[in-house]
Amino acid sequence: MRIGVFGGSFDPVHIGHLVAAECCREQAGLDRVLFVPAAIQPHKQDRQLASGQHRMEMLALATGGNDAFAVLGDELERGGVSYTVDTLQRLKARHPDDDLLLILGPDAFLGLPTWREPHRIIDLAEVLAVERESLDDLSDAATREPLETLLGRERLDRVISKRVLLPAIGIRASDLRAAVAAGQSIRYRTPRAVECYIATHGLYR
Repeated sequence: MRIGVFGGSFDPVHIGHLVAAECCREQAGLDRVLFVPAAIQPHKQDRQLASGQHRMEMLALATGGNDAFAVLGDELERGGVSYTVDTLQRLKARHPDDDLLLILGPDAFLGLPTWREPHRIIDLAEVLAVERESLDDLSDAATREPLETLLGRERLDRVISKRVLLPAIGIRASDLRAAVAAGQSIRYRTPRAVECYIATHGLYR
């Protein structure tokens, strides 16, 4: 099987996340996409997140009904700072015969050389970069020396040529949190079930 690994805080999950996952599934021929909520993201250690349980519940509501989507709580169970290399090592041990593809947005892709054990990451998983049409442009990534040093010229060119193109949906989780805090509507920016969950549990107020 070809398994996409989609990490993030998902605080909260929104339509942009779901569209990205579905575009990756279709364009990269994935059999399954695993949503992996982080306990604490290495580059966001100063921000307070909604509890792991709340984020898991919202992801379950958002992905329910799509047999190709699943939610993996490994990083939340481990606690502490979540490192992608640890998650990929555990997944590879469970799925030794499957191909893992690490789904990365533009910022994450460009920052990959700064992650913990990046060479181990690219040994464990194929990099699947995503680009939002009219909002991002990964073509200049070919000129980034750290990426070329990490991936090598041939692999870097292949990642860029096979990048997944997404509709230009400029939704950010931080905007949803701010809207909720200000008493504004977030309808149609996240699934209705997630919107209701946020309201019921008083999140982000």
